[in-house]
Amino acid sequence: MISNSISYIREGRVVKINNPDPNETLLNYIRTKLKKTGTKEGCAEGGCGACTVVLGELKNNEINYRAINSCITFLPILQGKQLIIVEDLISKNGSLHPVQKAMVNCHGSQCGFCTPGFVMALFSMFKKYSNFKEDVIKESISGNLCRCTGYKPIIKAAKNLKNKKKIDHFSKDIKDTIKLLKKINNESIKINQNDKKYFAPRSMQELKNIIKKNINSDFLSGGTDLSLSVTKERKDINSIIYMNSIHEMNYIKNNSKYIEVGASTPLIDLESYIQKYYPDFTKILKRYGSPQIRNVGTVAGNIATASPIGDCLPLLLSLNAKVVLQDLKKIKILFLDNFFISYRKTKLKKGQFIHSIRIPLPEKNIFKAYKISKRFDDDISSVCGAFNLKIVKNKIESVRIAYGGMAEIPKRAIFCEKILLKSLINEETINKAKEALEKDFKPISDMRASRLYRIEVAKNLLEKCCIEIKEKKLIGLYA
Repeated sequence: MISNSISYIREGRVVKINNPDPNETLLNYIRTKLKKTGTKEGCAEGGCGACTVVLGELKNNEINYRAINSCITFLPILQGKQLIIVEDLISKNGSLHPVQKAMVNCHGSQCGFCTPGFVMALFSMFKKYSNFKEDVIKESISGNLCRCTGYKPIIKAAKNLKNKKKIDHFSKDIKDTIKLLKKINNESIKINQNDKKYFAPRSMQELKNIIKKNINSDFLSGGTDLSLSVTKERKDINSIIYMNSIHEMNYIKNNSKYIEVGASTPLIDLESYIQKYYPDFTKILKRYGSPQIRNVGTVAGNIATASPIGDCLPLLLSLNAKVVLQDLKKIKILFLDNFFISYRKTKLKKGQFIHSIRIPLPEKNIFKAYKISKRFDDDISSVCGAFNLKIVKNKIESVRIAYGGMAEIPKRAIFCEKILLKSLINEETINKAKEALEKDFKPISDMRASRLYRIEVAKNLLEKCCIEIKEKKLIGLYA
């Protein structure tokens, strides 16, 4: 079935919106249509967490609760989901949710502007985890900024939750909620409102039919970058094809040669899966934006936007990943090396979309990755470096090194690689390889870092990698 309306669940009932504006944000809808003003706008770019809400999605007959940034989420994405906002946490009898009680008892609020976002981030944690260790707490609120209190009372409130019963009014009503979600979760969406189109196909064939008739559409898979053209640049997106309703593109497969990641797979899912194979990949992903961003952002979206500071890209380049492209008739597979053309430009053609990404499985290689940014959590890289080396008797038998933030595209350090290849890891080799980086890169100065800083950091990361391999131990503040 195809519908021009969207339906979602809130407060135990189905809410239907006829022909919504495809460019309206969920935040704007909550504040102006629902007239619920607890959810705040701080940055309009998914960076402060004041707008955090939680979406419940049906998966394997269970509801998966995920915190998201409503300021960069388009309203039609609500289709088939449960919406939970801060006002919904209070029970019908007026009693506060355990998260709200903990925040009150531990004095976790000062001016209050950021508080609803923290409450919703902690609510998501409360529903997702059974044990609230300090690392879980800090990660859960890493996408929320407070400018006036410091975080100790908020962390104290989160720790206070460990003795609370996990049963709340959402869990009591969960069977009814699942029934309602099943009723509304099977429609494709086609909206045409004020010359703005929105499509949410549910199958690959349906997607191809839409592309055929709407060749100039923008693909939305995550949207943490695309949505900024509306919220920050004040532009209209005339035609959107939402990819994440196609469940057959949300997967992670392993065929013993490579890991294949479907285009609509959230980064948060890859983050946990890839830890077993590439621990440093997971370390970088945990610093990729915030949980709110990683809950919706995708590797395919990161690749398609081709940002020179996209954190996944140097990692994928160093691992010699491939991108699987598909159009109306055929599939084309490219090494990521050959995908990026220039600043924000790729070999993607009109009517072509990213189907999946293939990441080779490790053999006997050593993979290391480092991210340097002004703030440790939820910040854009100044420099990101990834190193993939095969060492035999202290000699480098193969090497792939890539950096983000050093050029107009994510780029390999070819001259540096040539110096290292077939060489012993010693001081002389490291120094020559560091000098070679000046041939590989001519970085720019911008608000995040100067040109000289970037090249110096790139050299230091290379040296750090080599020393860690040689001495077989981690070094540095965040080792």
